[in-house]
Amino acid sequence: MKIESNHEKILNELYNLVLSPRTRDWERSLLLSAKEKIESGGNFNQALAQLEYDLRPLAVRNNLTPDVTDFYLKITGDTNGSDKFDLSSHYAKDQAYEERAIFAGGCFWCMVEPFETQTGIVSVLSGYTGGHTKNPTYEQVSGGTADTGHVEAVEIIFDSRVISYEELVALYWQITDPTDEFGQFNDRGKNYRPIIFVQNEQQRKIAETSRQKLADSGQYDRPIVTEIKAASTFWPAENFHQQFYKKNPKRYKLIKKERQQFLAFQHLQNKIRLGLKRFTKKA
Repeated sequence: MKIESNHEKILNELYNLVLSPRTRDWERSLLLSAKEKIESGGNFNQALAQLEYDLRPLAVRNNLTPDVTDFYLKITGDTNGSDKFDLSSHYAKDQAYEERAIFAGGCFWCMVEPFETQTGIVSVLSGYTGGHTKNPTYEQVSGGTADTGHVEAVEIIFDSRVISYEELVALYWQITDPTDEFGQFNDRGKNYRPIIFVQNEQQRKIAETSRQKLADSGQYDRPIVTEIKAASTFWPAENFHQQFYKKNPKRYKLIKKERQQFLAFQHLQNKIRLGLKRFTKKA
């Protein structure tokens, strides 16, 4: 196990995690125990090794809170998992040719890769929006510990010279279920409902026209329920959630596969239904 040489920095991180309201009580007790051992003159490496051992059972099941997960990855030498997402590029002043788009479509873990891998995408940030709580946490939004009103979403900065907002909306329909107002796939609850958050009237017109075209196509036998709402403050999610598909490729692939299988089956059903409808009309 790799141990960072800067003991003071590690102690400071332990202290911040102990104070953080995002840390669970049992996590806090383990962190506090390690901190006290070190401060009382105990062996630094042994204290961290014991902490790693105590946290490991839930770490391997991805069941630590986000900030503690980042710390665990750091003390175990997983530099890929503990890399900080560069918020500076996302919050830099937009160029004249750059625009922003916000989409909610279930768990934001699976909403990043489809957009980020498109040509013309500058940045994709996972976060929370649409609600009333300031600085919401993952546990508040997704764990149901508070009624924040927020949904999990992604904010996309794109180069409008390369890719258009219309193309992003079209991609959004392909990776979500627009007929499910109570969540998306295995993600259930109002914090996972599908919403397109528009930045201006131009985006609203594009989104509404695209939604109506989808409804008129007869592709779905149920109503299109995806909302279109004005964008509000977008609160970035914890580092653990940023670019999840890169940090946790195995877990991401399993979740992605489930979504793809559901969508493939749904699209096949729709094609069969439309085919039968056309055949009946001809007959």
